[in-house]
Amino acid sequence: MTRKQKKTLYRILISASLFIAGFVLIKVFALSLLPGILVMLPAYLLIGYDVLIKAAGGIGRGQVFDENFLMSIASIGAFAVGEAPEGVAVMLFYQVGELFQSIAVGKSRNSISALLDIMPESANLLKDGEIREVSPEEVQIGDIVLVRPGEKIPLDGKIVEGFSSLDTAALTGESVPRDVKEGDTVYSSSVNLQGVLKIRCTKPFTESTAAKIMELVENSEMHKAKTEKFITRFSKYYTPSVVLSALLLAVIPPLFLGIGSFAVWSSWIHTALVFLIVSCPCALVISVPMAFFGGIGGASRHGILIKGANHLEMLSRVDTVVFDKTGTLTEGSFKVKEVYSQGISKEELLYLAAAAEQYSNHPIALSLKEANQRPLVPDMIDHAEEIAGGGIKAKLKGKTILLGNAKLLAENGISIKISEKAEGTCIHAAYDQTYLGYILITDTPKKDSAKTIKTLSAKGIRTVLLTGDRKETAKVLSDHLGISEMHAELLPQDKVSHFESIQKNTKGAVAFVGDGINDAPVLARADVGIAMGAIGSDAAIEAADIVLMDDNPSAIVKAIAISRKTMQIVRQNVILALGVKAAIMLLDLAVAASLLTVPGMAMTWIAVFGDVGVAVIAILNSLGAMRL
Repeated sequence: MTRKQKKTLYRILISASLFIAGFVLIKVFALSLLPGILVMLPAYLLIGYDVLIKAAGGIGRGQVFDENFLMSIASIGAFAVGEAPEGVAVMLFYQVGELFQSIAVGKSRNSISALLDIMPESANLLKDGEIREVSPEEVQIGDIVLVRPGEKIPLDGKIVEGFSSLDTAALTGESVPRDVKEGDTVYSSSVNLQGVLKIRCTKPFTESTAAKIMELVENSEMHKAKTEKFITRFSKYYTPSVVLSALLLAVIPPLFLGIGSFAVWSSWIHTALVFLIVSCPCALVISVPMAFFGGIGGASRHGILIKGANHLEMLSRVDTVVFDKTGTLTEGSFKVKEVYSQGISKEELLYLAAAAEQYSNHPIALSLKEANQRPLVPDMIDHAEEIAGGGIKAKLKGKTILLGNAKLLAENGISIKISEKAEGTCIHAAYDQTYLGYILITDTPKKDSAKTIKTLSAKGIRTVLLTGDRKETAKVLSDHLGISEMHAELLPQDKVSHFESIQKNTKGAVAFVGDGINDAPVLARADVGIAMGAIGSDAAIEAADIVLMDDNPSAIVKAIAISRKTMQIVRQNVILALGVKAAIMLLDLAVAASLLTVPGMAMTWIAVFGDVGVAVIAILNSLGAMRL
């Protein structure tokens, strides 16, 4: 409990003691109007002075109709009609409710703060043989940092020396440590568990993974959902309407029922005051944003970063999910599955292919070099040229190596008699205009891809695959995973047009899941863009509305579940608040019209519950989103 909350608690306890003592004096000694007011006044001023000051300040700024104004009018009105104990009770229980709300809100924010307490405080900069402890902001791209066991990695980079296991739970929600070695990419705020690592930084601190996560969550409140915006607009018009209705309720009935009767005026003014108390919209204004904030925080615990409440709300309405293939549903790490050679051995074909790709870092090139068992001679290739959309043309001993798809070889006058129906990517090879065979490269599906598609389908969500790969390869994957619809051999602009067609013919919201630079245009156009955060490109992450830090497709199912549960909590809060308030307002009118008999003090307590009690219940319900 904060100092401010403790101070409020002390005020409540002292004021409650004075209220009880004054209530006993009024009932035992039957004090008249003025002495009764004087007895209750200290308790009222102690518990309500800040509300009165805020109400006066709001009036001075032209912001009249807020909850402070409603509570002030209701409590002062109670004193005016001789019901001083009710005036104190209204303010006392209002402050009790505010204290509970403050504690609940603080708990939510503290949970998120603790969850996102991932920012590294320092970095061990290795320079000129010396280690200096510096702020992460001081480290430049290319600098080497030393990370000891138990320390957080300060910036994104590549390991240049050492091997270890990393705890990435703060970033991805994954509890299993990740083994890393020299050459692997690592991300800021991962915790080094074992060996000493030397890491070459590849991004400045402001662009590190940890900094981006903090920025996403901190800015999430800037993007309000439609529901939040509606509640804000609703309160703007609702509160003045309530004040006007209460005024009419206090004035019009007595004009017809007994203009000269103090008892009639007092009764209807009391009814109007109860109306004001119960009508305060704070339950909606506070609890609805709290539900979205809790949902975003709950998603963060699972490594799902949602950039705003509007995206969380839109995700709950998704009925179609469109997937990219490589790196999204598949591992994105290619393996040589089969080698078919013609005129030379398989080992020699692999050697020539690896030689042609000697200086390439493309995933397919890496898979060829990994499969090759013979050491490559440095500079054995005289010249290598990458052919866009085709492959590689290289020179070896003055003769040309062609390595790529069938189109590349056909353009160079080399006929291929091998079938293209293989389940994977065929890399054809030719040397000195002689066809040498092909190498089959496959990209295996992620372990949870099939389960993800199955779960989405079971929830009635349509799945679509858009990929630039060959139709045969895409169909094999699509059939294996159970995807509803598939479109292959698409260029980036084709992906956009196909996606827009899907979007146009879908009633609900359409989400797109991707990871590459070529996916950024579709991510930006999607109702909900979802990017793979660990291996995804910066362009994809920037364009996306939601980022999955662990790259597992199953996180999409979790994200949709969280969004739908959050919206369920929002609807529960709205129905609870409006329903209870409407019921108490009708009860108040029934009492005023003498259709029911309820003691005045009891009616006030009911009204206080309708305002403060419902607000506390709604906020506690909202905190449930943090545990999703």
